Amino acid sequence: MARVGVPPGLRRALTFWRRSIQARVVASTLLLSAAVISGVGWFLLTSTKDGLLEHRVDAVLAEAEASTEEARNRLEAASGTEVNASRQQRELADQIIARGDTRGFSVVLGVPAREGARLSDGGPEYTTDLDLVSVPESLEQHFDQVAPTAWTYTTIRTRTDAGDLVAQPGIVVGSQIILPSDGNTYTFYFLFPLDEEQETLGLVTRALLTAAVALLILVAGITWLVARQVVTPIRMARRVAERLASGRLQERLRVTGEDDLARLATSFNQMASNLQRQIRQLEELSRVQRRFVSDVSHELRTPLTTVRMAGDVLHDARSSFDPVTARAAELLQVELDRFEVLLADLLEISRFDAGAAVLEADDVNLVDVAHRVVDATRALADQRGVRVVVDSPGHPCLAEADVRRVERVVRNLITNAIDHADTRLGEEIKVLLGSDEHAAAIAVRDYGIGLAPGESAMVFNRFWRADPARARTSGGTGLGLSIALEDTHLHGGWLQAWGRPGQGAQFRLTLPRRAGEPLRHSPLPLVPVDADDPVPEKAR
Repeated sequence: MARVGVPPGLRRALTFWRRSIQARVVASTLLLSAAVISGVGWFLLTSTKDGLLEHRVDAVLAEAEASTEEARNRLEAASGTEVNASRQQRELADQIIARGDTRGFSVVLGVPAREGARLSDGGPEYTTDLDLVSVPESLEQHFDQVAPTAWTYTTIRTRTDAGDLVAQPGIVVGSQIILPSDGNTYTFYFLFPLDEEQETLGLVTRALLTAAVALLILVAGITWLVARQVVTPIRMARRVAERLASGRLQERLRVTGEDDLARLATSFNQMASNLQRQIRQLEELSRVQRRFVSDVSHELRTPLTTVRMAGDVLHDARSSFDPVTARAAELLQVELDRFEVLLADLLEISRFDAGAAVLEADDVNLVDVAHRVVDATRALADQRGVRVVVDSPGHPCLAEADVRRVERVVRNLITNAIDHADTRLGEEIKVLLGSDEHAAAIAVRDYGIGLAPGESAMVFNRFWRADPARARTSGGTGLGLSIALEDTHLHGGWLQAWGRPGQGAQFRLTLPRRAGEPLRHSPLPLVPVDADDPVPEKAR
């Protein structure tokens, strides 16, 4: 499935959001403020609306009651003089409708109250241009029988001169009167528009929205300034910490005031001073240690040469000695060999520590290197009863490297594998090679005691041994893998180890095809394919 790319603008915004505490504080404050303002605004609008409607309902009911009382008075004054019910109904409706036109409300005079009678059936008198659907049917049903005054909210619909319907919210009040001419009960419907209340509520709403927006902008500005006062010292501390991490140990924070941030800056500066002092002490100690190792190594060469000459004389004349003395001469020769190797390794380590190691790069075929080293270590392998096999890919594995240092790394890996081989199993040691366009690699696989969890990173420490009680068959000094790692780093390559108890180990050397190019992968897997529980190699 194709991966959908994130737009650059959105990516930058997400990065800014993740990295800026100030932005997150302002955003969270705005959200909380918006929620509080919305709640308060809703409460104010609801209270204002209820108050306006309550006041309007009281006024509407008073107006409807006054109009109904006026109609009753007129009917009582005309009682007994008018016998034509239709004319009396029309005259009464005209008077109330005229009153409504002057006071801004509409009037509907319905038909005599009876079950099922509706205004839409015809016969009512009403204000011109009023649509009778403005009177809710629920209110009409209320007045199917004689009932007290009632009111409800409705939508008043009127027709314009062009014949279009205009709708607006309103209140309809129903009140009944008795017409003396026929003795029937008629219902007056008074329809009062709420346009003024709607305008007032809209004005209040706009005022609240304007105030809310202004308040949110003000809160955002205040929050930004307050957060800036806290975040700015933190950013300064971050920049100073980055400079300290890059080696500029003299960097310090500027302390102003006596508040908590100032005390934090003071503590930070004290910590930096202590770290600087301790680092300088460690550097001086390391420099003295490296100089000591270098001086001792150089100074030991002269007496070692003298002892070597005497040892060679004794070793050559051992046939004329008694057996005990002859054995002592042989042991002296072996230990002198080991001492010379140890002295050479110490000198090499001191060169690495002093930064004096130089890379003499040339095109190197790792296949040829592997065969030369295997041939050179065949006597040691035969002595241990181990067979070393080179698994060549069938084509050259070229890399731009220092052939002397690469051979030393491979020799250390193979002799280390021979040292830890399990001769009882009769297993062979495999030397695997591989290359691609960017890297060349060589791996040494053994089936010995293996490595416990966590030891794969410790094997490259100086003088570290997985089993201190295990003898060094090859006469190693404990510095071989450390020197191999330094040689690898000098090439810009990788030297990695894998192991499992009882499954052996595998060491992998990866070099870039061209010196100076960064490594991103290796052509050989670090975890052997024949491992019982292979673990996927982490991407690098």
